[in-house]
Amino acid sequence: MAKIIYTHTDEAPLLATYSFLPIIAAYAKTAGVEVETRDISLAGRVIAQFPDRLTEEQRLDDALAELGELATKPEANIIKLPNISASTPQLKATIAELQSQGYDLPAYPENPQTDEEREARARYDKVKGSAVNPVLREGNSDRRAPASVKNYAKAHPHSMGAWSSESKTSVATMGHDDFRTNEQSVVLDADDTLSIVHVGAGGEETVLKEGLAVLEGEVVDATFMSASALDAFLEEQVAKAKADGVLFSAHLKATMMKVSDPIIFGHVVRAYFADVFAQYGEQLAAAGLSANDGLGAILAGLDEVEGGAEIRAAFEKGLAEGPALAMVDSDKGITNLHVPSDVIIDASMPAMIRTSGQMWNADGEQQDTLAVIPDSSYAGVYQAAIDDCRTHGALDPSTMGSVPNVGLMAKAAEEYGSHDKTFEVPATGKVEVRNAAGDVLMSHDVEPGDIWRACQTKDASIRDWVKLAVTRARASATPAIFWLDRSRAHDANLIAKIEAYLPEHDTEGLTLEIMAPAEATTYSLERIRRGEDTISVTGNVLRDYNTDLFPILELGTSAKMLSIVPLMNGGGLFETGAGGSAPKHVQQLVKEDYLRWDSLGEFFALAASLDHLGGYDDNARARILGETLDRATETFLNEDRSPGRKLGTIDNRGSHFYLALYWAEELAKQTEDADLAAAFAALAGTLRENEQTIVDELLAVQGKPADIGGYFRPDPEKAAAVMRPSTTFNEALATIG
Repeated sequence: MAKIIYTHTDEAPLLATYSFLPIIAAYAKTAGVEVETRDISLAGRVIAQFPDRLTEEQRLDDALAELGELATKPEANIIKLPNISASTPQLKATIAELQSQGYDLPAYPENPQTDEEREARARYDKVKGSAVNPVLREGNSDRRAPASVKNYAKAHPHSMGAWSSESKTSVATMGHDDFRTNEQSVVLDADDTLSIVHVGAGGEETVLKEGLAVLEGEVVDATFMSASALDAFLEEQVAKAKADGVLFSAHLKATMMKVSDPIIFGHVVRAYFADVFAQYGEQLAAAGLSANDGLGAILAGLDEVEGGAEIRAAFEKGLAEGPALAMVDSDKGITNLHVPSDVIIDASMPAMIRTSGQMWNADGEQQDTLAVIPDSSYAGVYQAAIDDCRTHGALDPSTMGSVPNVGLMAKAAEEYGSHDKTFEVPATGKVEVRNAAGDVLMSHDVEPGDIWRACQTKDASIRDWVKLAVTRARASATPAIFWLDRSRAHDANLIAKIEAYLPEHDTEGLTLEIMAPAEATTYSLERIRRGEDTISVTGNVLRDYNTDLFPILELGTSAKMLSIVPLMNGGGLFETGAGGSAPKHVQQLVKEDYLRWDSLGEFFALAASLDHLGGYDDNARARILGETLDRATETFLNEDRSPGRKLGTIDNRGSHFYLALYWAEELAKQTEDADLAAAFAALAGTLRENEQTIVDELLAVQGKPADIGGYFRPDPEKAAAVMRPSTTFNEALATIG
């Protein structure tokens, strides 16, 4: 039987799965398609790391490793929902919850001292940050807004904040001594094995990493950010925000860049509270309270520290006397510096640009903002967008064009593959990248605390990326722009490969150009304002940034994107769009049994998955299911059946019911398969006749607390009961398949 693998992930998408998956399984079964699940949630990944400490009933297989292997096979058909990209505080909270549920897991060792602690830390580090995506993404990315979503956004434009030509909002970036400016890059002329070595001032050598296998034609980069230059830069920006009367905000990605960005975040916290750390820094460090974990973790730990009240008062004074901070939650006093995973650049910057170029202050009011993005690699993209809006005003979703993306990400390409090759430099000296013969390929002079990293990009991934760019440009008759900077070391090597590989394809009549990222942003925005589309062909980090920036401006959210990863060996990975995993939605469900998560991305991914399966298995019914689901989704949008914003309206569960109704009606109307039409005509009739009863049953549970048995690892029976409260709907669904 043909298979679709549907992933169990985290938070709101996981809860939505308990409602939507039974619908998928029932409908897919009519086409002989089996839907299996794999648990790649943060909690599941943690459990899989410690089989030696758990009972037989508690153990879980390493589902992520299994899916990583499957992704290299032509039969792969995986639907991937959003994961938590775990910061250290989130990982610690997950461990604590699992321990409370009876799992014998070790505490997370912040500063491991023993072999046992080092082993535990190594296991936990395997699941920290964005541990999932690099494993599954054995192909490059094709993300775009489906026509139904784009048409809906034009007909029902979302709100856009007005821009003033007097706006003080701007981006601050280093521009020197950072990852962008210190980058070196080489292309390997043969298969090799590399090592990364720190050479101290006295010549002593410490191997940071060895056995790094590379292939002929592979691009390998190395760079570092100067800690002293970073601190000087941050000191200037704190003073500038104060002087200009704007909000101070830091925009990083401490989840995906799980080694480098938490360290940078810690520098930001220390710079803002410079006086506090000058006086109490040693005391905080002795108590295990790290700026890398954010202000929230420090404040939460002060009760256990001698003199904690005095230190707390010093932090409060720092907040009062420093520049106003951008807020994550004004009502709860949660600032931009509280939790490293709260402010994720690819979501926070587009939201700011959409909202008049402003963020929220402590009084719950919007205010112009200094957006601090230390590394200058891509900061210019956001400055260009800000400049465009300040000059031309807010974009108009009812008329604007689109910027789909072709992203280079296969085999952990570029910066997102740097985690195991990122180091905080221990001492003055050099960091060298050497080949197996001992030749130095790249070298940097470094100081203590500098953040050094290397990354790899496989030649096969680049070839596939160029091919996908040409394919998409041809299919959509749309200009495609490679966002690459000839003055950047890595980009220069990519450009040489692009210019070598493009002639392998039929490019006649296509517009294919290369532009530096800031220039490409301005060019794309000019076209957007004329209602024209432009494909952005980017590397891995810009893929992430662009597939939030433009959809949030175009559609109001990035969760409504069609996200396909054509796997390099013929399989398919179908991602449900961006949008995070929505912790606030879970909190609302637990509080009042209402889940606002919008599963539209899941609908698009499922339709693409079924269509792919229809072609791979020559399964006509799977193809019919995919085509009718697309039509049902368009009806779903036109009828405005997405979750409402308040109690008394349909939530995620109600949206699933209406999707099932419209899908059944489309299947009943199709004429290619009479038996399939007859089966779903009966279901469609039942659902339509009982529509009000089902809606009433779904609404009846709202307004009181819901027990799901855990935040990071809900109890499956409790979660299913909460997410499937309509007996009438459940019984009708059981009649199909």
